[in-house]
Amino acid sequence: MHFLPENIDQYAVDHSQPEPELLQQLNRETWQKVLNPRMLSGHYQGRILSLLSKIIRPKVILELGTYTGYSALCLLEGLDPEGEIHTIDQNEELYDLQRKYFDLSGAGARIHQHLGRADTILPSLNIKYDLVFMDADKRNYPKYLEMILPQMNSGGIILSDNVLWSGKVVEQLDPYDEDTKALLDYNKTLATHPQLETVLLPIRDGLTLTRVK
Repeated sequence: MHFLPENIDQYAVDHSQPEPELLQQLNRETWQKVLNPRMLSGHYQGRILSLLSKIIRPKVILELGTYTGYSALCLLEGLDPEGEIHTIDQNEELYDLQRKYFDLSGAGARIHQHLGRADTILPSLNIKYDLVFMDADKRNYPKYLEMILPQMNSGGIILSDNVLWSGKVVEQLDPYDEDTKALLDYNKTLATHPQLETVLLPIRDGLTLTRVK
């Protein structure tokens, strides 16, 4: 979902860092072979994720929602040389594609894939996180936040994708729309929680930047 005029949006892309070759390859393969390729972070948002990761220099990254691995590879660019990424996804059909590109990055050993439900896997990860990228099933965002918050290091960053949800967050709520309802609750929590500092950025479908005090 693009909220800016197309020519302004394109200007922003044209005047941002180019997409690295490996990510260009993954972008193409995703659009050629995988269902719902619009779920890909893509060039512009990927460069934002990369730059934020480079600023933060996290030692441990958690990603909820791997898809084809594009966003994980973007976050990898700022990972501490001794750091690691834990990425969780339910779709076993994408596991080998993810691993192919993780290994091609030269840092595949530092990217740990977890296959299954996030609410089942998270309790088994006894790790403190410096950076979390939330991009999984929207109706469980509030639950995931509750689970990860105790595991965040002070000063840690939570990035939350799709928080504008194609504009549905400002439309009349369909009582049967569980995803939008969950996002409304989640966005309110991020903005009002005493432990969090939050800015919602109108980038693509909405990206929230949250700092844990």
